[in-house]
Amino acid sequence: MLDRMSGNIGNFVKNRNKRRMSSLKLAMTLGYTVVMVAVIIIISTLVFNKTDDILKTKVSNMNAALNVQMKLNMDSYLERLEATGTLVFAEEEVYSYSATDDTADSYEAINTEDNISDELYSLCIMENFVDFCIVYSNNHTVGKISNGTNELFGSRIYEDFSAMINRDRTNDGWSAGYNDNFKRIYYVKRINDNAVLVTSFYTSELENVFKHPGGIEDITVRLTDKDNNVIYSSIDEEIGSRLENDIAERIDGQISSTIIDNDYLISVNSCGDDWKVICSAPTEIILKEKNDVQFYIVIIAIALSFVAFLTNILLSRRISEPVKDTVETLALKASMDLLTGLYNKKTYEDIVSETIANSSDGDRYCMLILDLDNFKGINDNLGHAVGDKVLAEVGNILRKQYRSGAYIGRVGGDEFSVMLEIPKKLSDTSEFVKTKCAKLCDAFRNNYADSEKKYKVSVSIGAASFPSDAQSFQTLYANADKALYVSKNSGKDTFSIYSESVTGDE
Repeated sequence: MLDRMSGNIGNFVKNRNKRRMSSLKLAMTLGYTVVMVAVIIIISTLVFNKTDDILKTKVSNMNAALNVQMKLNMDSYLERLEATGTLVFAEEEVYSYSATDDTADSYEAINTEDNISDELYSLCIMENFVDFCIVYSNNHTVGKISNGTNELFGSRIYEDFSAMINRDRTNDGWSAGYNDNFKRIYYVKRINDNAVLVTSFYTSELENVFKHPGGIEDITVRLTDKDNNVIYSSIDEEIGSRLENDIAERIDGQISSTIIDNDYLISVNSCGDDWKVICSAPTEIILKEKNDVQFYIVIIAIALSFVAFLTNILLSRRISEPVKDTVETLALKASMDLLTGLYNKKTYEDIVSETIANSSDGDRYCMLILDLDNFKGINDNLGHAVGDKVLAEVGNILRKQYRSGAYIGRVGGDEFSVMLEIPKKLSDTSEFVKTKCAKLCDAFRNNYADSEKKYKVSVSIGAASFPSDAQSFQTLYANADKALYVSKNSGKDTFSIYSESVTGDE
């Protein structure tokens, strides 16, 4: 009995020690795992936060460049429509006639209004106008006016259109959302004391103005008025509503800025009559794909412990490359002018400014500013589609002329700029600049916008050099622009080189 009891006790002690050892091994294993997982989580968090910062910065820059492009597109579109409206002043009969004169001969008045109407309709076909008419103080209209506009304004048509004129200098104004109707955007210009010119287009036409590169569909583009009413939005349901408070509060008082926080990425620029172009997207959408991948990385890291740490490094690299490629692709699209394939204005200014700032002693550059001669005539007579082809061809010509060693940008509607490095071995920089300008003028002289060769595409050029003429981008650009002004006043299709004695301020 005693022997049997001694054996049982021995087994108990062995089992107890075995359990203790198992518990100790389990504790050590768990402790090791917890420590390793904690280390991996800390390191992963630091890597993820750094990735967030880099990605947010790059996407913010891309969104800001996109917003500037949208603002330039909108300004150009409004200016084009305004220019069409001013063409009515080419005919004295249009702006001198008054339908409110009760003493006028009725037969003569009918003939005059027919002539005015024909002139208005001929201008109307230049753009996709819904309305293009003159409204007189007695509510009489001449020209193209839609039933929708007539019904919307009724007997207050002259009074309410006159109230839309809010620019004293040009005696005109833009308006949207009359009586909460955002289907049309109106432009009104004073003709005389008793008449106003009224033009309008459908808000949906802005889809082409605010068309942006593929790959950034998650960004919403909006146009709002000074009261934060949404005139246009890439989300149709928002048109006519108030801008959501979360975005309105963030851009309050901002004229041109980019905001990014945990909730939103927003870029805003003012344009037109106190209107704003706003590009925005929820931050979580911008980072969604990256966050999804990070979740799986953490799961793998916890499951594989120390091995997962190495796996995390490899996967992080594999993740960062697609993100980097995507961001660089988007940034490239947003930095380019989509029509010509050249740098847009903001990118060109940034690159040239950085080049000047990083220049060393002995570095010399020249800036050329090109302006197409009589480009407005091409748009007015051949149409904007032909004008766009001309601008695209300008981009091709400039790229052929400068295959390397130059920065080329489209800095305005029909204005371009080239930054060239002057070889250090040259002692006569002026001869180098003259040669480049002469070759560039020659490159354009045999180009025409039409097959009949009636509309010649030539350029006027202004040039200035760094550092002899200026030490900053702004001054260099301004001096080259002064030289361009001399070329324009010298008969066009020529070039001028900046000189304080010739183009300096008097």
